[in-house]
Amino acid sequence: MELVLLTAIGVGGATVVGALVGFAFKNISHKFSDIILSFAAGVMLAAAVLGLIIPSVEYGSAYGKPIALLITSVGVLVGALCLNLIDKAVPHLHKLAGVESEEHPKKSLNKVLLFVMAIAIHNLPEGIAAGVGFGSGDNAQAFIIAFGIALQNIPEGMVIIGPMLSAGVSRGRTLLIASMTGLVEVVGTLIGYLAVSVSTAILPFALAFAGGTMLYVISDEMIPETHAHGAQRGATYSLLIGFLLMLCMDVLLG
Repeated sequence: MELVLLTAIGVGGATVVGALVGFAFKNISHKFSDIILSFAAGVMLAAAVLGLIIPSVEYGSAYGKPIALLITSVGVLVGALCLNLIDKAVPHLHKLAGVESEEHPKKSLNKVLLFVMAIAIHNLPEGIAAGVGFGSGDNAQAFIIAFGIALQNIPEGMVIIGPMLSAGVSRGRTLLIASMTGLVEVVGTLIGYLAVSVSTAILPFALAFAGGTMLYVISDEMIPETHAHGAQRGATYSLLIGFLLMLCMDVLLG
């Protein structure tokens, strides 16, 4: 449990690291941040497939391969559907990232807070994915999943800073709000771990569900953002490098 808690804090703390980078380098180019985000997308893609979806099929094989495939398929789709419903309730990250400081301050601040809320809500299922990985008992795979999510949280923390400062939020309060979005991920990690620990019977579905949420975030949020500022080719190769790095780690650690 101590290992899970420390990893959860590390995953959530990555958002704070990104926020501190955002303070230090306020004018980071979109192309540079897109390359980082693409690399994180590749890492998360490998983590979702190798660390969650394939193990879901393997654990579910105890019920027979057809049933295992059915459980995994339903789990992935339900996970994606849950994120889709969340997106209907809160705005897409890539639509809110470019809050204009020239707007009326109150209107701008409202958009920024909505943006931050969207990030916080999306962090919950990501944290659950990390926790489910630990609940499976395969710590090597769990670390890979947690690393991918933490890496994605760094550019996420970076993009929070600029809009909030432009809207007139103080530096101290900006850092506090960024830290709170990371805390949501810590809570999600503990929820995922405890849920699977209570009942291992739900493990195949839980793994697939977590994988589906990650695939949805990658496809619906991360890739559109990384291709929105003219760095499509670099972003694509960065994603591939991230994926291959995690593939090598999975083989070597496995």
